[in-house]
Amino acid sequence: MEMKNREVIKNFLQEMEEKAADCRQLWEQFSRCFLNTLETTMKIMDDGTVHVITGDIPAMWLRDSTAQIRPFLFLAKEDEEMRKLAAGLVRRQFFYITLDPYANAFNDSPNGACWEKDDPEPSPWVWERKFEVDSLCYPLQLAWMLWKNTGCTEQFGGYFTEGAKKILEVFRTEQNHEENSSYRFRRNSYFKDTLSRDGKGALVKPDTGLIWSGFRPSDDACTYGYLIPSNMFAVVVLGYLEEIAREVLKDEEMEREAGCLREQVHAAVEEYGRTKTEEFGVVYAYEVDGYGMFCLMDDANVPSLLSMSYLGYPADPDTMERTRRMLLSEANPYYYSGKAAAGIGSSHTSSRYIWPIALAIQGLTEPSRSEKQKILETLASTTGGTGLMHEGFCVDDPKRYTREWFSWANAMYMELFLDFLGYRLEI
Repeated sequence: MEMKNREVIKNFLQEMEEKAADCRQLWEQFSRCFLNTLETTMKIMDDGTVHVITGDIPAMWLRDSTAQIRPFLFLAKEDEEMRKLAAGLVRRQFFYITLDPYANAFNDSPNGACWEKDDPEPSPWVWERKFEVDSLCYPLQLAWMLWKNTGCTEQFGGYFTEGAKKILEVFRTEQNHEENSSYRFRRNSYFKDTLSRDGKGALVKPDTGLIWSGFRPSDDACTYGYLIPSNMFAVVVLGYLEEIAREVLKDEEMEREAGCLREQVHAAVEEYGRTKTEEFGVVYAYEVDGYGMFCLMDDANVPSLLSMSYLGYPADPDTMERTRRMLLSEANPYYYSGKAAAGIGSSHTSSRYIWPIALAIQGLTEPSRSEKQKILETLASTTGGTGLMHEGFCVDDPKRYTREWFSWANAMYMELFLDFLGYRLEI
């Protein structure tokens, strides 16, 4: 994508270069990620909305696209063109949500492109129809952050209100997935890529207050249907929607509905989402079923348990700290340590592969500036010679990696670098 106001970008990069004079390698990495994301993933459509592809897959994920543009909100504070870019993305996200609030990724036109032929067959607009609670959280987060950090309200026009109502409807429905939901997903593939029970998913206890999710932010199927990090994220963005409804939309009914749902989910996370361990004490679980079964782990993708403070979830501080210690240890089955790095990986990739996204979140939730710098240095030195972030890399050999071009990971490096220099967005 070619921006008209290139001078703004040049000045911003120069400002970063000056502030990072004593760690030039980190700035160079930032500059590559910044320009790659801006120039290769964003497309302004004829209607002024913005379609953002995830990288080496020619589709737009509601989740990834938000994360990809989030570092550019710092420019949007000063630059109208960047504000319009971010607002255009929000408006496209909510257009997609009105088409199908259960889909996670979309095409730029109704061309029928898809990852695989699934059952039931989705709309030709839909690249993939895996229901993930976080896919509906991210657009609300971006809409609110753009407003709060720049004053822009353009994003609240178009399909925003209709889309927000659909989000509330889906969240309410999926609080009792077993009885109220018609959503199904079947794929002729391995177990992580489809849902059990003829596409209905693993059985969960109804009416706990938690929102059911078919899939994780990794796009892998949930083992237990109540994904705690995604419910934490829902608590945060429902609070955002309350404020938007009150201050911008002047919609008292939506404000009340969002507030009531937020309170229900928050209470349910604290009641059902915590469990006692012998080694760490009471911690947050990654997934639960409401009947007493749970997963003690974390995944590299955001929302994750490691990211709860980054997202702004009002966690119990002691439980959050104990959970963090558990996640950054071998008690987490996806925590790996090797010759090149140590960090959190995912069931989505091979064992002993860790993800730059998880390393960035570790840094973003780390108060120590020196620790942030160490993680940035690790990220910059593990690109496998490509100069850009990847999905995952082998802890013993960074030249073994997955996904040549993964823009979400590039954006997370950018955000950690900006955080390291003291640039932080209101959340």
